[in-house]
Amino acid sequence: MKRDYYEILGVSKSSSADEIKKAYRKTAMQYHPDRNPGDKAAEDKFKEAAEAYEVLSDADKKAKYDRYGHQAFAGGAGGGGGFHNSNMEDIFSHFGDIFGGGGFGDFFGGGSQRGGNSRGSGQRGSNLRIKIKLNFAEIASGITKQVKVKKQIACNTCGGNGAKDKSSFQKCNTCGGSGQVRRVQNTFLGQMQTVTTCPSCNGEGTTITSKCGNCKGEGRMYGEEMINIEIPAGVQDGMQLSMSGKGNAGERGGYPGDLIIQIEEEQHPELQRDGLNVAYDLYISFPDVVFGTEVEVPTITGRAKVKIPAGTQSGKILRLKGKGFPEVQGYGKGDQMIYVNVWTPQHFNNEEKAMLEKLNHSDNFKPKPDKKDKSFFERVREAFS
Repeated sequence: MKRDYYEILGVSKSSSADEIKKAYRKTAMQYHPDRNPGDKAAEDKFKEAAEAYEVLSDADKKAKYDRYGHQAFAGGAGGGGGFHNSNMEDIFSHFGDIFGGGGFGDFFGGGSQRGGNSRGSGQRGSNLRIKIKLNFAEIASGITKQVKVKKQIACNTCGGNGAKDKSSFQKCNTCGGSGQVRRVQNTFLGQMQTVTTCPSCNGEGTTITSKCGNCKGEGRMYGEEMINIEIPAGVQDGMQLSMSGKGNAGERGGYPGDLIIQIEEEQHPELQRDGLNVAYDLYISFPDVVFGTEVEVPTITGRAKVKIPAGTQSGKILRLKGKGFPEVQGYGKGDQMIYVNVWTPQHFNNEEKAMLEKLNHSDNFKPKPDKKDKSFFERVREAFS
């Protein structure tokens, strides 16, 4: 079970953005891999802190987390949960700038394993946001949507490296191809070595002598991509899901951004959603409640037959067990509530009026409320308990 994000960083819900940033910086420095070489537990806590900060530092994600908890980011929603299955490159590319331009490695003299010519040394691509509308049936069962997304993609001529051809690359003269510049400084504690990204090649280790004519050396261009988006059952209106690496392509081989999917819930023509439950207003005639009847009602997945016992009072709440929405990545499931309403006609002919007047004088048709009967509000509380 995931720990609370506020607990991980040691802050409260009322903490300011600056306080959250300072708390993350402190936690990240404590568990930084360069300070704890070979310590798997420290590495996990470092990733855990990065995940918590990604959510709490974003106003929209923080609001969703405060309302729904970890369920708001099920399947990686909103970025939550995205780092436990990622390598250290992902975290440094996301949060390296929080300690300054050189990243975490500048503080600890490490980071050599993260430099050089590895993919991601270019500028990271930006995130993309799209909205997807879902009806009740799609939300209840979960669905895979295929969406065509217009975005920046890797250049199909140079493959994303920005060069005209392989001969256009040459070793960087500043860093000698390592992608990093090392400096030794004398301090009152002695000599301290710092490692920074090479300013000449931006950490790539190479420079380009002749740029690609298609993308002008940027390594990306505007295009389209068909993306299959798996949406879990039980999502709610306003929830956000995140697909890592499906956003805009990075510049010159940089890591791509993420695709943020916001859920929009289509209104059902007859049903209303209330959390995991759904509600339906059933209108029946006076004779039907007197003699009892069987009616067909709509549900999320189709229609169901419901028996109305004789003598059912208006305001009665019937329950269809398990006919609501499932919990996101959970085992619980809501119910469907049927609110019985007796329909009162507005127009009568003379024969109908005479019959009603006759019935009105009968003791059987005079209200006789039983104090043992539950009130409407008690029945509502009972239905949702």
